[in-house]
Amino acid sequence: MKATVGLLLLLLTVYCWAAGRKSVTPGECCFHFFTGRIPVNNIVSVTKTHSDCLEKGFVVHTAKGKRFCVGHSVTWAQDAFNKEQNSD
Repeated sequence: MKATVGLLLLLLTVYCWAAGRKSVTPGECCFHFFTGRIPVNNIVSVTKTHSDCLEKGFVVHTAKGKRFCVGHSVTWAQDAFNKEQNSD
């Protein structure tokens, strides 16, 4: 009986730990980066990649529903991100 209760407690602990870890994992990371320029009129939103991602960058969503990863040091992406943050 004690072994069964102990096993159930162990399984419950592992389950809760695993469920809690899901909220810590990176949301959106980039592995390939777009090197061109996207016109400001085509940009719907710009977000930063999650802080746990290996490569820092921006995720740019366009009016046509496309998603582009852009390097963190790209000036036009920084400007678009800052403009979006200031408009909120």
